[in-house]
Amino acid sequence: MTKSAVPRRHLPSSPFKAPVEPPVRRFDVGDRVSHDQHGLGRVIGVEEEAVLVDFGSVQKRVLSPYGKMSVL
Repeated sequence: MTKSAVPRRHLPSSPFKAPVEPPVRRFDVGDRVSHDQHGLGRVIGVEEEAVLVDFGSVQKRVLSPYGKMSVL
């Protein structure tokens, strides 16, 4: 059985709690970050749906939702 790509909506009459959406991560220029694949870096640019990070040897554009990246 395959899982649907569309999330189920929560009905107000449901006895179960509504699923909690994770907070949107915000990054600012100059933030030190850690990425699971690329290691330590510094944010050098912020866009609407992505951030540009300098990892020393390479600059990468990391797209939202930033699952593999965290602020130090």
